Amino acid sequence: MSKAHVIGLGKSGVAAARLLKREGWEVELSDGNTSKTLLQQQQELAAEQITVKLGQSLELNGDNLPQLIVVSPGVPWDIPVLIKARQLGIETIGEMELAWRNLQSLPWVGITGTNGKTTTTALIAAIFQAAELNAPACGNIGYAACEVALSWKGKRAGGAGEAGEAGEAFDNSSLLTPHSSLLTPNSSLDWVIAEVSSYQIESSSSLAPRIGVWTTFTPDHLSRHKTLENYYNIKAKLLRQSELQVFNGDDAYLSQLGLSAWPNAYWTSVKGRDFLISEKGFYIEDGWVVEKLTATSAPESIVKVSTLRMVGEHNQQNLLMAVATARLAGINRDAIALAIQEFPGVPHRLEHICTWEGIDFINDSKATNYDAAEVGLASVKSPAILIAGGEAKAGDDTGWLAQIQTKAAAVLLIGSAAPAFAQRLQEVGYYSYEIVETMERAVPRSAELAKEYQAPVVLLSPACASFDQYPNFEVRGDRFRQLCLAWAAGEKLQHNLMLSSSL
Repeated sequence: MSKAHVIGLGKSGVAAARLLKREGWEVELSDGNTSKTLLQQQQELAAEQITVKLGQSLELNGDNLPQLIVVSPGVPWDIPVLIKARQLGIETIGEMELAWRNLQSLPWVGITGTNGKTTTTALIAAIFQAAELNAPACGNIGYAACEVALSWKGKRAGGAGEAGEAGEAFDNSSLLTPHSSLLTPNSSLDWVIAEVSSYQIESSSSLAPRIGVWTTFTPDHLSRHKTLENYYNIKAKLLRQSELQVFNGDDAYLSQLGLSAWPNAYWTSVKGRDFLISEKGFYIEDGWVVEKLTATSAPESIVKVSTLRMVGEHNQQNLLMAVATARLAGINRDAIALAIQEFPGVPHRLEHICTWEGIDFINDSKATNYDAAEVGLASVKSPAILIAGGEAKAGDDTGWLAQIQTKAAAVLLIGSAAPAFAQRLQEVGYYSYEIVETMERAVPRSAELAKEYQAPVVLLSPACASFDQYPNFEVRGDRFRQLCLAWAAGEKLQHNLMLSSSL
């Protein structure tokens, strides 16, 4: 029996291990960490005859070497053991590549980009599902890609479960908080909608979507990818291997490359037809999303922009790319309009939590870099009370700092980046900040400052990773949500008690 080793006991690693086991491999899974939760997973997988080694890393010594190594998305591609594996001729792939190999008979949409890809992916999935297509969102959003492959038995059943065949659809209600139990075995699948990070592209050699979408490109993850050129080339690989390509033509970096780099792409622009980079694409005109599918075809209005409830020009860009993808997949206007009208937005991305005393509390925890945080601050009413900080990333903070000077009445700084952020704010002449260190201190203080400055918004938009204080940005955003709701409820309770005692 061929032996496979999976690195990383997260959602993706577990799904990859189970998929390999189903395909007849002897599977071993390792994770350098250990915890009560991981020990429980270890027991569950042992019952499935999958060996799990906790608190240790893969070692390639001796004769009993694996024939295949599968890497979870968070594992760096250039760690010594993976370099050695490739030198030894051991095939090394990412979890996304494994899923692709099991699902490549189906059409895929692959969405990548520095910012905007999660909202765009969720919106594309919503449109496809409104068109009654079974098209789960997976990858960097929703299900692990291998969870989707596990649910679809088409490969093993000799064609059963091909696209379009009758079968139970995915439960879409939990796309953003998925559990593999929601996936119905033998589900028919029509499309796979995959949000693909640079980490996942890097470890996927043959992933080739029917439609590739590139949302934005700004410096990010440079601690892993080293240079901007390398980061760009990783992203570009996904688009080069895509049959059809959709690009955000309003992105400064991508638009400079334009037709010389991507002559056959469909470009988008929120600024109108005159700003379209090529003679075909999607743009906004007179409040409508308009398509022009060829150089000679007449423009056609598809959906009103006002149908989308989400604010900000960046969300209009996301809308354009989602509509472009849907139209290239042959989806009609009615399904597009229905999906957009009902689309609630994405948790942790300009998510409205509550309103207290006329102040909106907004969770933008997914803004883990300067560019995303700049967009977040630009999208809300001013003046705003901003909560920022966490684990700092490399990048250009110029635009973000300018946005703070324009729109923030005060900034509350949390996490390990707080002292450095305080220094940068001083350097640009901004002194209305406080270092509060924790979210628990930031939320009540933000409410006090919002009343003091008559600010209509408290915005968590960290411009940082979360790993100094939280496992991920979702947990950080969830904590912000809990604290805001508790604050609002506590204040209301106190107010009601005061009223009753005065009667």
